[in-house]
Amino acid sequence: MANATIIYCGRGFGFALTRNNNNMLRSLPKLSFLFSPTRNPHYLANGQRFISSVRTIRRTASRVKIGVTTPVPIRSMSTSTTSSLTAAEMIAENHVQQAKLLTSTNDDYGGVIVELDQPMDSTTFVSILRASISHWKQLGKKGVWIKLPIHLVSLVEALVKEGFWYHHAEPKYLMLVYWIPESPSTIPANATHRVGIGAFVMNEKQEVLVVQENSGQLQGTGVWKFPTGVVDQGEDICVAAVREVKEETGVDSEFVELLAFRQSHKSFFEKSDIFFVCKLRPLSSDIQMQRLEIDRAQWMPYEEYAAQPFVQKQELLKYINDICLAKIDGRYSGFIPVSTSSNSSEWQSYLYLNAAALNRSNSL
Repeated sequence: MANATIIYCGRGFGFALTRNNNNMLRSLPKLSFLFSPTRNPHYLANGQRFISSVRTIRRTASRVKIGVTTPVPIRSMSTSTTSSLTAAEMIAENHVQQAKLLTSTNDDYGGVIVELDQPMDSTTFVSILRASISHWKQLGKKGVWIKLPIHLVSLVEALVKEGFWYHHAEPKYLMLVYWIPESPSTIPANATHRVGIGAFVMNEKQEVLVVQENSGQLQGTGVWKFPTGVVDQGEDICVAAVREVKEETGVDSEFVELLAFRQSHKSFFEKSDIFFVCKLRPLSSDIQMQRLEIDRAQWMPYEEYAAQPFVQKQELLKYINDICLAKIDGRYSGFIPVSTSSNSSEWQSYLYLNAAALNRSNSL
């Protein structure tokens, strides 16, 4: 075939031209003369007529350099389309199959994370979900996290019926999880603690900044307390303390030390609670109350604050009072924030440590 070419005549057959015209007709079947599988005489007759006409162009053909190095696929008219998919059709079909799986990313613990966005009906979604779980199971994946935005809330029921359960919720999405292996699930629970701060702010006159709240358990009791609040997501404790003082009283301050902390349980919606007592230094003195939460705010002599019956009766507040008095007298050292970096995170974090004790230790 080095000196042959294939010519396609249409109507389902082709033939080969060679330089040896005397053997041309005999060579045609051998050189991929493409007849119908039934050897229909109609095709043979067409071939005979065409060969006779070739003699008129033999001189021209003999001057043409011809050669075939790659077979040319020619589909017979009798061949079914289904059984003769081209490479492009097979790739396209494969892409269609891939499109029936949910798009996911791997987490760090052998699971996958899916962030849904496009609306779809429940029946279609369940079909794709089942195929995806089967695929992930073959890959040896474990936990499946599906982040469901609020505009796709209609798919919650379908997910729950497929074995998913709620993990946590935020204002704009609901996170559901699924455990693929038959072994017990190792998916961690949702956040277990709420973090709060209490701000001990004392000026040079040994007056402490105190407030009365217009809501909550102490509403209307006349009890004076430290400014308090909850640490926001992604917010450092030292930053939260400064922010809460500013929001409730309008006083600017800077963080000095973390004096102590308390852990309690079954607090806010059954979650545990960690409360940090923080020492701050005031940078301003004028008070501008936040009327939404605060009923009254003032600078009060510390002895007057500590003498309140409510403070004297609460064991926790008595301990905090003793710590604050020890700090005032210079007999107590708290924990200062030291900015640190970690290989596991790109964000800076704070390590709270007793600098005085550490310095004494290093000097020995």
